[in-house]
Amino acid sequence: MSREHHYAVTVTWTGNRGEGTSGYRSFGREHEVSAEGKPALPGSADPAFRGDPARWNPEELLVASLSQCHMLWYLHLCSLNGIIVTSYVDEPTGTMVVDSSGGGRFSEVTLHPTVMITTRTLHDKAMELHAEANKLCFIANSTNFPIHHEPVILDA
Repeated sequence: MSREHHYAVTVTWTGNRGEGTSGYRSFGREHEVSAEGKPALPGSADPAFRGDPARWNPEELLVASLSQCHMLWYLHLCSLNGIIVTSYVDEPTGTMVVDSSGGGRFSEVTLHPTVMITTRTLHDKAMELHAEANKLCFIANSTNFPIHHEPVILDA
C-alpha cells in the first residue's frame, strides 16, 4: 500500500477587470479555490495587498489549515487515550513579516484551543496531548516557523 497521498485543487483567477494585469491597480486579486465535489472557496489577497476583505486570503487559510490539522490529530489522540471531548474551539493567530523586497514569511502561529472534556482527572493528559498532536500534524511538519499552543481545558 502506498504511503503517499496526493491532493489536487484548481485555483482560478477571477479578477480580470478587462485590462488584465496592465497595471498594479488594474486587476482584482479575486480567485476561487476548488476541488472536485466540493464548494468553491472565494479567495483574494489580504486587504493590505489590495484584496477583498470579504474573501479568504492565503494567509488565513494557512493559519486555518494548521488549526484544523492540529484539532483532528488531537481529537484522534483523545479518543485513543479515553478522553471524551465534548467541545473544541480554536481561535488561532498568525504573524507574517514582510521584508524590504515586499516578500515575507510567517514568523509564528499560535493555536488557542478551548477544549471541554468529561473527566476532570484527565486534564493533565489532555494538555499533554497537544504536544503530541503537534508532532503528528502533517501541516505543522511542513512549516519552517514555530507553532505555539495555548490550550485551555474545561470540564464539560
